[in-house]
Amino acid sequence: MRHLAEEGLIERYKKSTEELKKRLDYELSIIKQMGFAGYFLIVKDFIDYARSQDIPVGPGRGSAAGSIVSYCLKITNIDPIKYSLLFERFLNPERISMPDIDIDFSDRGRDKIIEYVVNKYGKDNVTQIITFGTMAARGVVRDVGRVLGMAYAEVDRIAKMIPFAVDMTLERALAQSPELGELYEKDIRIKKLIDLSKTLEGLARHASTHAAGVVIAPKALTEYVPLFKGTKDEITTQFDMKMVEEIGLLKIDFLGLRTLTVIQDCLKMIEQNHGKIIDIDSLDLNDKKVYKLFARGDTIGIFQFESGGMRDYLRRLKPESLTDLTVMNALYRPGPLDSGMIDIYIERKNGAKEVKFDHPRLEKILKETYGVIVFQEQVLQIANSLAGYSMGRADILRKAMGKKQAELMAEQKREFFEGCEKQHINAKIAGSVFEQIETFARYGFNKAHSTGYAYVAYQCAYFKTHYPHEFMAANMTSETDSADRIYILMEECRHLNITVLPPDVNESAKAFSVKDGKIRFGLLAVKNVGEGAVEAIIDARNMGGKFTAFADLVSHVQLKNLNRRTLESLIAAGALDSLPGNRAQKTEVVETMLEYGQKVSLSVNNHDLFSTGGTQIGRTEPAFPDIPDWSLSGRLSKEKEILGFYVSGHPLDRYRSELAGFGTTNTEKLAEVKDGREVRFGGIVSAVKVMTDKRGNRMAFATVEDFKGKVELIFFSDCYEKGKGYLLQDNIVMLTGRVSTREGETPKVIVNDVFPLESLAERFNCQLVIRIDEETTERKLNAIQNILEKSQGTTPVIFAIRRNGEEYLIKSKKLMITPESKLLTRLKEMLGDTAVYLQPPK
Repeated sequence: MRHLAEEGLIERYKKSTEELKKRLDYELSIIKQMGFAGYFLIVKDFIDYARSQDIPVGPGRGSAAGSIVSYCLKITNIDPIKYSLLFERFLNPERISMPDIDIDFSDRGRDKIIEYVVNKYGKDNVTQIITFGTMAARGVVRDVGRVLGMAYAEVDRIAKMIPFAVDMTLERALAQSPELGELYEKDIRIKKLIDLSKTLEGLARHASTHAAGVVIAPKALTEYVPLFKGTKDEITTQFDMKMVEEIGLLKIDFLGLRTLTVIQDCLKMIEQNHGKIIDIDSLDLNDKKVYKLFARGDTIGIFQFESGGMRDYLRRLKPESLTDLTVMNALYRPGPLDSGMIDIYIERKNGAKEVKFDHPRLEKILKETYGVIVFQEQVLQIANSLAGYSMGRADILRKAMGKKQAELMAEQKREFFEGCEKQHINAKIAGSVFEQIETFARYGFNKAHSTGYAYVAYQCAYFKTHYPHEFMAANMTSETDSADRIYILMEECRHLNITVLPPDVNESAKAFSVKDGKIRFGLLAVKNVGEGAVEAIIDARNMGGKFTAFADLVSHVQLKNLNRRTLESLIAAGALDSLPGNRAQKTEVVETMLEYGQKVSLSVNNHDLFSTGGTQIGRTEPAFPDIPDWSLSGRLSKEKEILGFYVSGHPLDRYRSELAGFGTTNTEKLAEVKDGREVRFGGIVSAVKVMTDKRGNRMAFATVEDFKGKVELIFFSDCYEKGKGYLLQDNIVMLTGRVSTREGETPKVIVNDVFPLESLAERFNCQLVIRIDEETTERKLNAIQNILEKSQGTTPVIFAIRRNGEEYLIKSKKLMITPESKLLTRLKEMLGDTAVYLQPPK
């Protein structure tokens, strides 16, 4: 005890406890003064219910995480003291408004919570809130242009002249965009387009149900607000969220967060596979291995940190703390990216730029963000420290700056300067700081919200680091309805060297699962196979053991859950590969097998298995026809049709190196490419739609897929006529074109050239690479040399030789070849698809 006293720890503990009590008493007094105690208790009640039902609840969303009362009531799980979060950003005693507590639940359990609230407070007192989609500046121009029959490309070009901003109007766009203003004045068609668009701008385009908003009233809602009945008989308020708040009704956002479901499934699999029960709220937040994962940019599957651009910034930043993740989460948005603040933060953190503070008082506030104003809470602290604002008044300043009203800003600036003068801070420093705050208003983010989501991201990264199999399996289970996402996650598994096995009626669970260090596809991920069929298969397997044959399967699974379509889908997905017979044979006898299963079922129901009066009936299992299996391309095509992606392989596998070497991007990275930028990439044609343009010429829309995803392509008439011979489904092509990006939408590519991937050598300078491993025999080497010598040309040959785990590149001095398709195919047949490829000269 004496030692503690000498160290001053007791005094510090007492001081800390006093500060906590003071903060808690302050918050409670404000909550009581504003009349919101009941609100907190209502929220606590349904969160307690969620936890009692094993429904995951997020650690904190929005400004509510800044309240120590929320933390003590377990409404949030983020310590506001530890992370310097401010109560006034949540509840402002100087500006009375309804509190805003948004709650994340697992997407699997959200509806159950809403049901609980409806049952507790009465269906007449609870409903969801309406939302209106309006005709914004760019959208209305596109809509009107389509009605006027104008060409897509022309309307798209005009729409993109409208500056992208949240509150942009056509009137402001004409003033801010000289190019648009000139077209409006000179082209009568464009003037008509814009004038008609102005008439419609801002009008409601459609009504729908708000994704999360729920209103709770003390009596029947009809006594407070008019109600609306939608096309599917759903009931919502006629007032939108803002109007609901203005009339004083209690509004809560119930959000379904898929990531919470992923974490829950991951925890269950860890317990099942490793016998460990992990407390998700007690993870070590200083795990260096986890931060190394972020620093490598290995964040596919990690909440909020998945995009290609974010991963690039993570590699530059090399995060070392939760604060770094919180900052990245706040800065990786259009405003900060455009302002360059994210680059400044990274350069200052890494020591490339000096960290400066305009005044010593700013150091304590901005030290953790290296002098960069990142969070809204920092604005409140700066106004409080430099200009003597109360925290409530400082929040009013923050909000005023966001509104960008000249008169209001002038008033706030005068008040800020006066406050700084009283604090003996000179006008020059006051002006500089105010200017920084003003700039910040364009991109400032709520630290409480960013901290909560960074915490969830860290949890994901922890499991990906220490339990990658379970984490990836849980991710894929959550994406059962999204083939594109599952494929991206499968590619990530390949990167992590995790084997993903196809579905199997003898091994698969309903969801994706982990066994013996491998991920096994869930049966529910197979198209046309419903939950009833999956449960019936698993029940039969659990009762009678693994199926030994196709006939055994249809004999033991209840046939009310199986039909021709279900069985054909399971066969095409490879789920019956563990049973005798190839996929073609099994598909051929599906109907016969179903009839056989019905006979067996009838016999069992008559308590006379396979016989009546001593005579056997239906005992002989149907025989398979003597036919070969589908080709590899046929198998892959069927897998794609049923699963939405390829499992046995990928048509592009043999071209991985060429795609990487000659392409400038891929479908995943297109989202990071600026509008109008020229790109080159390859893939497999998965869809083609030919149309007639306004001039009567044929054009096409097509879809191309690669290892990372897919992209829509636009072929205008000239390009289509030149390349239509290559624009066939399942063709593997290389494309060049221009990226066309609309904000908030997936980018498209306007193609200017398309050609077969096999003709790369005709288009580009290249060299042939042949990989030789330690197992390659001398006889095979001689055969390779003979083949190469017969193909004289100008393309150099590089041998990539692996010895003792290392690869050595040796350029042949004698061999120069012509890389024709037949030559490459023959070499790949001898050495394997990935051992022979073309690449640009280095």
